[in-house]
Order: sequence, then structure tokens, then C-alpha cells
Amino acid sequence: MNKFLILLTLLIFISNCSLKKVEKHHGVYNLEKKSDKLELFQTNTNDVIVKLGIPSTKSLFDNDVWIYMERKYTTTKLSSLGKENLLINNVLVLEFNNKGMLVKKELLKIDKMNNLRISDSKTSVVNKKESFINNFLTSLRKKINDPLGVKKAK
Repeated sequence: MNKFLILLTLLIFISNCSLKKVEKHHGVYNLEKKSDKLELFQTNTNDVIVKLGIPSTKSLFDNDVWIYMERKYTTTKLSSLGKENLLINNVLVLEFNNKGMLVKKELLKIDKMNNLRISDSKTSVVNKKESFINNFLTSLRKKINDPLGVKKAK
């Protein structure tokens, strides 16, 4: 009976494990292939919406700039505690003229992206002037937390 219970629990644990990698996809699928179908000075904004959908980001400056993104990542092995591994990170930047025709297209892939290091140093505030209200509320909070003044100031 004990062997049967052990075998049953092992079977349940093994059956819940998946051997397929779980891939999470965000944005436009197959952005690189779809961007190849867009032709400069022949594609307009309506054609782009039909082929790629609504852009992730729009920018209105001198010319209209539309940005499409594709991101695909998967979880790694159990030994690395399920850390996510980035597979695809494509960004398509489209620029239109005032008539709505595609003037410029640029596809940024994961290998063109820069590796940025974040600094550990902290910056200090040069000119920190606290207002009267801030000082008043701080002193009021101290008096509420310690009405008798028993706690020592650190």
C-alpha cells in the first residue's frame, strides 16, 4: 500500500511537469517578416494599420513617427530559478510624411541594442529647501508618535 501511494504521488508530480518551454510573446508577431512587406513611398498609413495593426507608440513632431514592438522571452531551466531569457526584441520605427506616405523605416534588432550598466552611486540634492508646511507636518507627526518626548532622537 505504501509503495502504491509513493508511486501515485510521483506520477502526479511528473505528470504536472511540462517538457515544453513556455514562451511569452508581446507585441506584433513576426515583425521582421511583416516589415519587409512595407515599401517606401508606396505604403500609406492605412496599409500599415491593415498589415501591422495599431502602433504601440505614436509621436507627432515634424513628421508622424509610429513605433511597433515585438518581444519574446522564455523561462530558463529550473537550476537558474526560472530566470527569463530574452529571445527576440525587435523595434520597428516608421516615419510618415504629411500626406501619410511611408518615408523611412528602421528595424532595430536585439543585437543592435546597447548593454547598459546602471551606476550604484547616489546623487545628493544640492539645494534642498523645505517649505513651512513640510516642517510643520513633520513636527506634528513627531509629536503624535511621541507625545511625552520619551523616545530618543537618533
